[in-house]
Amino acid sequence: MVDPEFLLTSAVVVVTPGAGVLFTVSTGLSQGRLASAYAALGCTLGIVPHMAATALGLAAAMNAGALVFQALKVAGVIYLMYLAVATWRDRTGFNVDQPPQRLAPLPLIGKAVLLNLLNPKLTLFFLAFLPQFIDPGDHAPMLRFGVLSLVFMAMTLGVFVLYGALAHAFRQRVMASAAIQDNLRRGFAAAFALMAARLALSEH
Repeated sequence: MVDPEFLLTSAVVVVTPGAGVLFTVSTGLSQGRLASAYAALGCTLGIVPHMAATALGLAAAMNAGALVFQALKVAGVIYLMYLAVATWRDRTGFNVDQPPQRLAPLPLIGKAVLLNLLNPKLTLFFLAFLPQFIDPGDHAPMLRFGVLSLVFMAMTLGVFVLYGALAHAFRQRVMASAAIQDNLRRGFAAAFALMAARLALSEH
């Protein structure tokens, strides 16, 4: 049985806007509902490497300030800045006067996977949060870890798909003018840049 406290805390973590939510919402606004679903799937799959690292004990080394963790952090900062610059320069993505962009699913999913893969906060989440809900005396602790991880991933996918669907639903209303389109583009770019700065300045 999954602890209600785990579900509540996980829900708060998943719903709180972060780079994955921002990417999914921006994709829903610029490319449509289906594209946002692919983005949500990619962000969810990007959790798997962090889960695997924790299960294998690699997360402990990363949390101790190992070079691998710092390299992951730097790579995450660089990728977020890349998204900021790309969003700032793309003047057609939020244009509702033309149909949503049609990108192949795999590149879009890959982009989302990379976004969460380079998010060291997820490793810390699995290392510091999940163990609290695993009884050391459990006869199958890794099975328990796997179940909780899958629940977290399912919640992530569901919430992100909802975020993307809502973004697509408000596409016409929110972006009714060129000025709004420009403000959204700049706003998303600034948000990506801010997240990169926060990650760069974080102590962990």
